[in-house]
Amino acid sequence: MPTGRARRYPSDTTDAEWQVMARYVPAGGTGRAVSYPRRDIVDAIRYLAHNGCVWRALPVDFPPWPTVYHYFRTWTRDGTLTRLHDGLREQVRVAEGRNATPTAAIMDSQSMRAAETVAKTSRGYDAGKKVNGRKRHIVVDTTGLLLIVLVTTGAVQDRDAARALLWALRTCFTGVIKVWADAGYAGQLVDWATQALGPAVEIVRELVDQVGFQVLHRRWVVERTLSWITRCRRTVRDYERHPEHHAAMVQWAMVIVMTRRLARYHRARNSVPADLAI
Repeated sequence: MPTGRARRYPSDTTDAEWQVMARYVPAGGTGRAVSYPRRDIVDAIRYLAHNGCVWRALPVDFPPWPTVYHYFRTWTRDGTLTRLHDGLREQVRVAEGRNATPTAAIMDSQSMRAAETVAKTSRGYDAGKKVNGRKRHIVVDTTGLLLIVLVTTGAVQDRDAARALLWALRTCFTGVIKVWADAGYAGQLVDWATQALGPAVEIVRELVDQVGFQVLHRRWVVERTLSWITRCRRTVRDYERHPEHHAAMVQWAMVIVMTRRLARYHRARNSVPADLAI
């Protein structure tokens, strides 16, 4: 269904962005009649993720918020969002001259304060960061693109969550043979990962004479990804009742990053004169 809505918000898809992501968004109505263009639904979800408003505060030029939320929840549950995210990641890697699938990764975690909408049963206290909320654990490739995301209570230790992360990484990305991590993952996890799964986990420790912040080998890549994610205001804190919905917001934040990057690549390619392109 074509859209007639004017693109007026920074989070809206440009024509170039929609071109690279449209094929991953189902044309069907997910159990209900199609009344609104898919692009308007996508732009509404991106608006909420980027600006951090509540569902009921979506501007009136978007479809009604219950409809947008229905698609957000359905696409999260049926795998549409994951297929969209993974398809865009492969496109970015290929556009940058890399293989579509990675062979190395970096993992880290970030604690988030939880809003009052987060139930007490799904939040916890991170004593190290002194944060009451949840923790997002991520694995990225060597360019910083997201591979795996897991949301737990803040009380879960990095080493405990890493077992689930590494299992998922081994299942979904069989070509990964090396994983870098910080000292929070040191200990028995390193031996377990090598013996049980295969990928070698290498701990990147702080420098012996380090004082204050310094950029550390490989670790800066995943820390940059965490900063990309928090550009979207909905991910600065955890407002979601369900952990899987916060993980979906993280994926939508990365979708925005990747579609904008792909749109720039396409513009650069199309701006090359025909005689030079040959």
